[in-house]
Amino acid sequence: MPSRNNALAGILMMLFGILLFSINDVMGKWLVATYTVGQLLLLRSTAALVVLVPFVFKQGLHRTLKPERPWLQALRVAFGSGEVALFYLAVSYLPLADTMTIWLAAPVWAVILAALLLGEKVDFARWLAVAAGFIGVAIALNPSSASLSMPALVALLGSFLFAAMMIAGRQLRGTPDVTLVAWQTLGALIMGLVLLPFGWVTPSLADTALLGLLGIIAMVAHLCVTRSLKLAEASVVVPYQYTLIVWALLFGWLIFGDWPTTTMLVGAALIIAAGIALLILERRSGAPPEPLDLP
Repeated sequence: MPSRNNALAGILMMLFGILLFSINDVMGKWLVATYTVGQLLLLRSTAALVVLVPFVFKQGLHRTLKPERPWLQALRVAFGSGEVALFYLAVSYLPLADTMTIWLAAPVWAVILAALLLGEKVDFARWLAVAAGFIGVAIALNPSSASLSMPALVALLGSFLFAAMMIAGRQLRGTPDVTLVAWQTLGALIMGLVLLPFGWVTPSLADTALLGLLGIIAMVAHLCVTRSLKLAEASVVVPYQYTLIVWALLFGWLIFGDWPTTTMLVGAALIIAAGIALLILERRSGAPPEPLDLP
């Protein structure tokens, strides 16, 4: 059982990791206004892989390149690469807080996928939480002819792929973190190469550094979240991931001048409440809550 000091350290690491993810999202939204999604994925992933190389060799190149259950690994990589590309596409049109609100619905999707694909039993209380989560999504999307846009649907599809990646990851709990992150990063790099022919804007030296920093910040954020889960129980630290929406609201207002609508705030509150309820119910059932593997 982790000590009280370890639990506090785990919470602080989680909070810092989520702050870094938020900074990463802000930088991504800023850069995607000038550069294509393919460029962002390619340069971001290249920088992240450079940082990962020492960890890969420390773990063992053979163990990283030949993971267990390769087809499931490939499926997870495909889902992960797709959701990151859709995230950058969505955030280039939508306010940051709106995009993150829809993305935080992924645990709700995950419950449904787990029931359908893995045969997991979902009790009435969890179905109620799922229903509340989808009501929150509907409110946040504000589906009228004037407001339900293609970028909003792109974000919704992205959150679904995010959930599918979480389900695949649930089946790969025995795989080392370095292996999972390395393959996920390599998949994003390949996705960047696939999308690269759709546009290229030659970046300045300063922007090249920022594009590289984008990947490094995301890598450090992943390490902070991973470390927090080793210092404290998942049920203690995972709820703090919902501070992401606070940073998204703050940065969206300060940097991009986006002021959240009332419907978006109400929808976000319902989605977060549903997510926390699912965490509590998972803990009572004995299943460890899983962290969001953020874009």
